[in-house]
Amino acid sequence: MDPGTGGAPKFLKGNSWKATLVLAYQSLGVVYGDLSISPLYVFRSTFAEDIKHSETNEEIFGVLSFVFWTLTLVPLFKYVFIVLRADDNGEGGTFALYSLICRHANVSLLPNRQVADEELSTYKYECSPEIANRSRIKVWLEKNKRLHVALLIVVMLGTCMVIGDGILTPSISVFSAVSGLELSMSKEHHEYAVVPITCFIFVCLFALQHFGTHRVGILFAPIVLTWLLCISGLGVYNIVHWNPHVYQALSPYYMFKFLKKTKKGGWMSLGGILLCMTGSEAMFADLGHFSYTAIQIAFTFLVYPSLILAYMGQAAFLSMNHNPYTNHPIGFYASVPECIRWPVLVIAILASVVGSQAIISGTFSIINQSQSLGCFPRVKVIHTSEKIHGQIYIPEINWMLMILCMAVAVGFRDIKRMGNASGLAVITVMLVTTCLTSLVMFLCWQKPPWAALTFLLFFGFIEILYFSASLIKFLEGAWLPILLALFLMTVMFVWHYATIKKYEYDLYNKVSLDWLLALGDKLGIVRVPGIGLVFTDIISGVPAHFSRFVTNLPAFHHILVFVCVKSVPVPFVPSSERFLVGRVGPPSHRSYRCIVRYGYRDVHQDINSFESELIASLSDFILLKARTSVETSSESANTTFENRLTVIGSNEHVPYPGCGTLQSSNINAAELASMEDTIELLAHASAGKKGKSALSETAIEELEDLLAARESGCAFILGHSHVQVKPGSSIMKKLAINVAYNFLKRNCRGRDVSLRLPPASLLEVGMVYVL
Repeated sequence: MDPGTGGAPKFLKGNSWKATLVLAYQSLGVVYGDLSISPLYVFRSTFAEDIKHSETNEEIFGVLSFVFWTLTLVPLFKYVFIVLRADDNGEGGTFALYSLICRHANVSLLPNRQVADEELSTYKYECSPEIANRSRIKVWLEKNKRLHVALLIVVMLGTCMVIGDGILTPSISVFSAVSGLELSMSKEHHEYAVVPITCFIFVCLFALQHFGTHRVGILFAPIVLTWLLCISGLGVYNIVHWNPHVYQALSPYYMFKFLKKTKKGGWMSLGGILLCMTGSEAMFADLGHFSYTAIQIAFTFLVYPSLILAYMGQAAFLSMNHNPYTNHPIGFYASVPECIRWPVLVIAILASVVGSQAIISGTFSIINQSQSLGCFPRVKVIHTSEKIHGQIYIPEINWMLMILCMAVAVGFRDIKRMGNASGLAVITVMLVTTCLTSLVMFLCWQKPPWAALTFLLFFGFIEILYFSASLIKFLEGAWLPILLALFLMTVMFVWHYATIKKYEYDLYNKVSLDWLLALGDKLGIVRVPGIGLVFTDIISGVPAHFSRFVTNLPAFHHILVFVCVKSVPVPFVPSSERFLVGRVGPPSHRSYRCIVRYGYRDVHQDINSFESELIASLSDFILLKARTSVETSSESANTTFENRLTVIGSNEHVPYPGCGTLQSSNINAAELASMEDTIELLAHASAGKKGKSALSETAIEELEDLLAARESGCAFILGHSHVQVKPGSSIMKKLAINVAYNFLKRNCRGRDVSLRLPPASLLEVGMVYVL
């Protein structure tokens, strides 16, 4: 993996067939672990209650036909050939689709938006903004604020169902794999063995998460490859040995025949059939780790034919064995020859663990993305690998997932009920992806409305059919993902709502720049040595908590930096474009503004490296201003100082429409080995040269002040908020803010922890937000 982007190594990102095949092989262990183990439980879940296998074989052939066409239409046609192309700078998933839509239409609810964000190299458009689609539909979508909220709710729903899938997929996968023991022991022993063994595997699986998957990840691809070869080999054996004519059941005629005979029972059994595409969303979600071609090759030429052969083999066996092992229900292991049943059981358990690992890692990733966009309470994120960007571990979520997985296994003890729950979560995520992709086709790809509508109706009809069959099983397990989604959506929506309202409060109560510049003549203000980093959510003006700090303690640091850490709707922000730096007031005031931009998949820096990079960015900014002689007469106004921002590390000059000038630094970081060397070099150059090339004494003095302040240390000034609603607010708002939000805030990580601020250097200013 490339540590800079979280994707595959750069030498594998080339167009050579060798690199593509290597990526295709590596994708087996990450992308297809969940999808490849679906033969373990599809037939068993389908034939559990709603329909029975009869002597005519119409049921088994109908199910096989449904499985074949479902795998062909949804994972193959929809995902591999269409959805995978809706990438966001190579990244996939729900947030990738949402960020694409937000960049091409003004529907984002994220605060702190700036025109400068659109000049990021990763903030690319599918087409030029000048020729962007300005249809009435787009204008209506942008003007209707309720649609913006509805779009965010749809994204949250998909996110919550992915998290729910992170609970249900390990449960049904591991339980189905371990249930193979039922053919090798008595019913009494089996009932007391499967659940404890499943729970033991969960404990081991989740206890190893903090080590990171990079230590054992090298084994994932061989395990999945072995499993795929195993099930395809078993499929070929069963087809040849039991029923070579089973291929005829692939005709869609058998689907209509199946529904005609089984009627309502057949429709309800679709909730089990849809489990054959469990894990298809991983192809899109994990796109950033591989490439479109690699995932396409792996699925089309290995995973898809292996799954089809596996299902055909099971159908061929069942067509000639109508009551196999009467003491046990229809399942995968019944079609496995007894002589190799134990090796297949071991491989199946290993494959289920790999599939569970993939969805657990995906759950960590999507929660981290939700948190970065202000849609989830702050949690501790640990990066388990220094080299592989995307591998993270969230302790609180890990143990919650383990407890919930064990609760599902102990509470249900039935593959059918687990399948009903898992199926509803899977099909809901697919419906959300279909809706968002149709918007991407219209807004981003500039396709005509009828093309986007055709995509929505065709695949939406298939998925709604399966969705209805799953929803009808509400009392038989499908209630669980609905309950989880309602709980998680409530948490996410309350947190996001309160975050937006707090930002609006800060924006309304910010202090003018004139007030800050006049402080030297009031209240006996003292400038103390050191650097004061004032963290704020606003990108202009002075935050209210700083004014309260100065009012009660009339002193602040010699170097004052207002720091805004914000998220932008792109997956990654290049490190050379991360910092936007500008002055607050004239150079003599020694006050600056630094806006630090992160994408939704970016790794937030350690505080030591963050502090070093921020100070280096300030020195680069001072050097740039000195080299370009930026102190001109036109900058005499305070507003001009506030509006001048510089992208540190880039090589291009970028216009900042409507807000003064946005400049880009031309400074090479290699030239600045240390600030001391820089100041010494500049002093020598200034003494030995004359004219415009010589740096002014003012610039050298400013750099020396920055160095001296750094030696005195940094203090981190942070607002500590308490939120309450206005008197007379509605009961719902009181419950959401006074009860739900304050409870979450008290029990989640504080902002100082999420920013990794050292407690010894932290100053917190109490603020009461009345929303």
